[in-house]
Amino acid sequence: MTSKRSKSSQNSQGSRTRLQRATFAAGAALTVVVAGAGAAPGAGAAQENTAGKPKLKLIAASNSVTLDRYEWDGASGVFLDLGTYLSVDDAPLEFKVTRKSYKDPVVAQQILRDGTSTKPKTKTLPAGLVKDFTGLAGFIDVSIKNAAGEEVSATKGTFCPNNASGRIRPDAPATSKYPQSCPTNPFTLGSVWGVEKGWASNTSSIDYDKPVDLPVGEYTAKVGVAKEYRDLFGIPDDQHTIKVTVRSDGEGGEGAGAAASRSSAHHGGGNGAGHGAGHDTRTANDPAAAAAAAAHHYGPRGADAPTPPALSHALEDRGLAHHLGDGPGHTDGSRIAPALKPAAKRPTGRAGVPADVPKPDLRSLPAWDIAVTDGEDGDAPGKDYLAFSANVWNAGPAPLVVDGFRSPGKDLMDSYQYFYDADGKQVGYTPSGTMEWDPREGHEHWHFTDFASYRLLSEDQTKEVRSGKEAFCLANTDAVDYTVKNANWHPENTDLSTACGQQNSISVREVLDVGSGDTYTQYRPGQSFDITDLPNGTYYIQVIANPENRLQETNTKNNVALRKVVLAGEPGARTVTVPPHDLINAP
Repeated sequence: MTSKRSKSSQNSQGSRTRLQRATFAAGAALTVVVAGAGAAPGAGAAQENTAGKPKLKLIAASNSVTLDRYEWDGASGVFLDLGTYLSVDDAPLEFKVTRKSYKDPVVAQQILRDGTSTKPKTKTLPAGLVKDFTGLAGFIDVSIKNAAGEEVSATKGTFCPNNASGRIRPDAPATSKYPQSCPTNPFTLGSVWGVEKGWASNTSSIDYDKPVDLPVGEYTAKVGVAKEYRDLFGIPDDQHTIKVTVRSDGEGGEGAGAAASRSSAHHGGGNGAGHGAGHDTRTANDPAAAAAAAAHHYGPRGADAPTPPALSHALEDRGLAHHLGDGPGHTDGSRIAPALKPAAKRPTGRAGVPADVPKPDLRSLPAWDIAVTDGEDGDAPGKDYLAFSANVWNAGPAPLVVDGFRSPGKDLMDSYQYFYDADGKQVGYTPSGTMEWDPREGHEHWHFTDFASYRLLSEDQTKEVRSGKEAFCLANTDAVDYTVKNANWHPENTDLSTACGQQNSISVREVLDVGSGDTYTQYRPGQSFDITDLPNGTYYIQVIANPENRLQETNTKNNVALRKVVLAGEPGARTVTVPPHDLINAP
């Protein structure tokens, strides 16, 4: 695929995507509550199914919904969150989704836990049914008819079992052990999907690049599970009819800009209180600008950030819907987590790490989202840059824990890596470099300086022609492989505000948990190579984890990843072609 993207078009794309994500996060708080919430205690309870097979049923939370029609960057449409859920009883619905390598297809297995055996049974889903890690493709059939009875839309939706969910009976498990979203990173290696017994998960899939073009008016939606899944899982053929009212953005509802501003207003105290859209008069009449401002410090890191978890309806019922996004003491709207705290003081005594203590294993993913731009924030305008997204992740079996300690008045911290035994007791530490304050707009937090580096190599991979950034704020942005040993399905610091400190911080703790990776997208300042004076030809983007070996790992032989690129065109109109990486065709 050949890509040439100007700064203005990239900013537009980034603003639109941030708008979309802000819209979905806020919209989740407005959806209807799961049916069955008002049932009598014990209603719907079932005996444990010794075969471990879950009982599945499509239910509708309401007979009618009101949806907003949004408009941005010349696009317009409706996102079909119709309030239908897949209820699960008798046993959990669980899947393990993996691929051996990027040369192998994705394989999905249903995990059947009967409650009596320590080793669950597995059932491999038909080959080709699951092609990526975003969920069960084509699971939901949705037909929309207008007031005249004419079908105006027919779509198939992907079902992510990790969607927004809640209990459907009071004796169900109080919390869900499963992750809270399905991965969208093109280089994901393994995922776990699941819905607890006695819970229901929202079946709506929102493709923000393809809104449904429904004019303002009244409609009737019919929703059902596709036949291949009904046959596979024994789901009844229940068709739900839902009245749909489409209103214009701002017609008594919370528009996209207002939603983004509201979300931002509750993020104060993160990486710089007062920078949200609610404090910027320039965004008042510009939804895209409002969304961009809202996401600037507090939201996901860019257009290809992982899909944020939708708001739990249980939290909505308890009046906690204002906890959208990250902030002090919590991470996302579906759970409250303690703020990450560094050690109380700089370590003293002789540094040392027992030989047998668990350590992290840092690995690089190949670069993606690669494009030529004419400069992002912090770059010189009028030059050609090769921008890209990159990720370093932790395959475990222990988290990477790095604390920084500041000497008063300095913009550098001394950093230390900490180690813990199987019981969570700290058993050692070692110096690991420094952290530095990054004042650039779009960062404004503390960066660990020895985490990763980017280099652009010649075609024969023997010559380094450009070097990129080497300082990072660590955060668990992407679930890369939740099937590895000790993977944490609920990492705390899923975004910057609980991980990377403020300008007045005296100490900082940055963590990369097992199974998760840290993505920096091409929309971040400095995430590019200056290629203005490079001749056309073939190059390789090299991503290196732990480049100076200052971090202790279980394995340092898997720290490097390469992605081939081919530069062409003329100065000011350069292009890049990105060949597939094995089976991954994600330029």
